Formats: sequence, structure tokens, C-alpha cells
Amino acid sequence: MTQVWGVLLVALGGLLAGGTAALWKTNRALSVALGLCAVLAVAAGVLRLGYFGA
Repeated sequence: MTQVWGVLLVALGGLLAGGTAALWKTNRALSVALGLCAVLAVAAGVLRLGYFGA
């Protein structure tokens, strides 16, 4: 079940990154916040999958 959460978090990060790219010209402040959320989601997913020894 741990692998499923990791994959879902990485997928969520991808969706958030796409939203960041789409929103960049409209609202940059919200786009930066969304980008930070995307980075956090991908980082949590990668750590959950155990790629960096944790």
C-alpha cells in the first residue's frame, strides 16, 4: 500500500505542475504557490517510495 501512496503523490505533483504552467500568465503569485505544492507532493512521493534510502 505504501507504493500506491507514493505513486499517487507523484501523480498529484504532475497535475499540480500542469496547473502551474497553465496559470502562469494569469496569476503568477498563485502559480508560484501551486508550484511549491507540486514540489512538495513529488518530494513526498519520492520519499514514500524510498528512492533516497529513507
